[in-house]
Amino acid sequence: MKLKKMMLLCASLLLAACAQQGGTGGANTANGGNTSGSTGGGAKRLAFVTNNASDFWTIARKGVEKADAELPDVTAEFKIPSDGTAAEQKRIVDDLLAKGIDGIAMSPVDPDNQTGLINDVSQKTLVFTQDSDAPNSQRACYVGTDNVEAGRQAGGLIKEALPQGGKIMVFVGKLDARNAAERLQGIKEALNGSNVTIIDTRTDDTDRVRAKSNVSDTLVKYPDVAGLVGLWSYNGPAIVNAVRDAGKIGKVKIIAFDEEDETLAGIKDGSIYGTIVQQPYEFGYQAIKLMAAALKGDRSGIPASKQKFVPTRVIKQADVEEFTKQINQLRGR
Repeated sequence: MKLKKMMLLCASLLLAACAQQGGTGGANTANGGNTSGSTGGGAKRLAFVTNNASDFWTIARKGVEKADAELPDVTAEFKIPSDGTAAEQKRIVDDLLAKGIDGIAMSPVDPDNQTGLINDVSQKTLVFTQDSDAPNSQRACYVGTDNVEAGRQAGGLIKEALPQGGKIMVFVGKLDARNAAERLQGIKEALNGSNVTIIDTRTDDTDRVRAKSNVSDTLVKYPDVAGLVGLWSYNGPAIVNAVRDAGKIGKVKIIAFDEEDETLAGIKDGSIYGTIVQQPYEFGYQAIKLMAAALKGDRSGIPASKQKFVPTRVIKQADVEEFTKQINQLRGR
């Protein structure tokens, strides 16, 4: 009798083991071996891709990390193109796709010429744009600044700084980046009917040395220039350093974008009149949160316009000390 019970127990254990093995094998077959989380209940893999290596993105990274920490079923990667080119962005995106990424939020370097890439990628995974939009593409949503409105704010600062008007030069990395084109559009709209004249716009391909030399050349070629405007984060420091080298601090008004250390220091000591600051922390945080929700079928956070605008602020000398404290906390300083 004891022998019979033992045989029955062994048979039961053997059947249970077979059933367990069969269950595991079935799960692997259903997932097709895919470990990206795009099928089944695994963690979703998301990526945030910048357009250059500026300090601006340090703050966006904090937002990505915060969202990642709040979402137990998500892992988020932060990718920076080594040379700030569209070709390097494509290499990063192709690598992410090969690894089975579930969603990508990218800041396209050249939106018009990258629309085809974004459309192709959107057939394989969820695609958001952030910071710089590609509205003619099939991206699911844009998260970032209303750059036309930000340009209007900059135009308002220019008119404040130059109440009598005058000639100004504008500097930026690439004019084919949509955020640059829209900021310039907003500036022109704000300056319409004023006595301020834009001489030209000089580009530097995100080369900081060239950015500074563009300013130095302008100061020599146009000795009567009254204002210098930088549209990207590193342009502010490049402008103030070139103006300082030329001995023209206080003689030429400087308007900047974003919050690099030298820009904030320049505002504090009066070298720079003011800057328009974005909220890159929110770019990272909201992009990851919205993508994670969309992958679960919840698109309620995506506006009908497919543009999630994050407001910008004007920072002048009276605001800079408090703002610097806030931004340094986000930088982890």
